[in-house]
Amino acid sequence: MRGDKIYLAQTDTTVGFLSRDKEKLNNIKQRPLNQKILREVDSLDTLKKFVRVPSKYKKQVRRAKKTTFIYLNGESFRVVRDKKHLEFLKKFKWMYSTSANLTGKSFDEDWAKSRANIIVGSNFFEGKPSTIYKLSKTKIKKVR
Repeated sequence: MRGDKIYLAQTDTTVGFLSRDKEKLNNIKQRPLNQKILREVDSLDTLKKFVRVPSKYKKQVRRAKKTTFIYLNGESFRVVRDKKHLEFLKKFKWMYSTSANLTGKSFDEDWAKSRANIIVGSNFFEGKPSTIYKLSKTKIKKVR
């Protein structure tokens, strides 16, 4: 399947590795293989297949841009709105996503390209990472 490959792409926030295989992404980043990892989804309909958004936060999630939410099940998702990145993501509906650098290091284009199976586009740049909120039934907490 195409999704188990490692893609290097400019995401809506920064340069990222994307794949359907989170263990491969964690291996590249030299992290524990079972570490949780963000999933990007192409729409709110796709998001609904994975999590239930608490009623209290539905409007906020629907309107959010470049924002990741950690849901009650501990999984994190970002609905992609950026047209260019969405064009790529729509082929897969969802993918795991992580920044294209070693944990704690800055982006190195040569290193990132050597780790990817497929390079999508060019003109890569390190942008501001997404804002992260953790949702509970009663409150919302900013994580980053």
